[in-house]
Amino acid sequence: MNDFNSIIKNAKQTILAEAKAIENLASLVDDSFAQAVTAILQSSGRVIVTGIGKSANIATKIVATLNSTGTPAIFMHAADAIHGDLGTIQEDDTVICISKSGNTPEIKVLVPLIKARKNKIIAITSNKESFLGEQADFILNAYIEKEACPNNLAPTTSTTAQLVMGDALAVCLLELRGFTSKDFAKYHPGGSLGKQLYLRVSDLTSLNELPQVAPETPLKEVIIEISKKMLGVTAVIDADKIVGIITDGDLRRMLTKVDSMAGLTAKDIMTKNPKLIDNNAMAVEASAIMESNGITQILAHSEGIYKGVVHIHNLTKEGIL
Repeated sequence: MNDFNSIIKNAKQTILAEAKAIENLASLVDDSFAQAVTAILQSSGRVIVTGIGKSANIATKIVATLNSTGTPAIFMHAADAIHGDLGTIQEDDTVICISKSGNTPEIKVLVPLIKARKNKIIAITSNKESFLGEQADFILNAYIEKEACPNNLAPTTSTTAQLVMGDALAVCLLELRGFTSKDFAKYHPGGSLGKQLYLRVSDLTSLNELPQVAPETPLKEVIIEISKKMLGVTAVIDADKIVGIITDGDLRRMLTKVDSMAGLTAKDIMTKNPKLIDNNAMAVEASAIMESNGITQILAHSEGIYKGVVHIHNLTKEGIL
């Protein structure tokens, strides 16, 4: 138990130390930050993000965030840059250099090379008076008093601060570009969040069979239709219109109430006026209707014409639920 208490204490101290450092970053955002955002926004080139060690790891995440929110970005490792990868940087690109100290040997070699190419440099550093801080065109001040590491050595709070400044930069650019949820969906077509923004009911109904019976269809044939189409449901269609729905649950309840199925038809056990959704509606709307009504299938239509079934399994598979 004592070991558990020590672990919990250390974890809380780490979180609180980093939280305090991050809260302090807000006071460090100044005109230089705004100028950096403006420079990227006005540039016709890409954003090249570079660093070394743990800062390089943070750089890759910032690149991913920028790309996913409408700002083209590329990662360039600082060590590789001075050994052949400097060609990654094109004429109109803006370069973000990340370094806690701002005085690493690689940065001291790389920065003059970038300046010679006349590319704008944005520094994310904890040391404004460092070589990087003095050479950069703009500074995102990621100052921290100390690392969360008890030896004040392992990059912990410093890398968190770098990450937060990168996020702040990306969000400002997102806002200024007018980046919308529809744009987000374009950049995230395979993710569940993106699918909530673009996936339509028609995309799901097209994957399924089209179970349907007439009101006068004998119950035996209804059971066969539900079993054959493997969706646990069938629509009841009359003159191309949806007049009812029969689920496998309806069949089970019917069997507890009657001694014989002889003479029974679809209209005898169907639920009239079932919940429906337009085939062109968003899949997330179907999910909301199904969840609020405690149902696992919903029939889709287009101007009253039956188009198919959305099953809860479709939504789960697509990550909508």
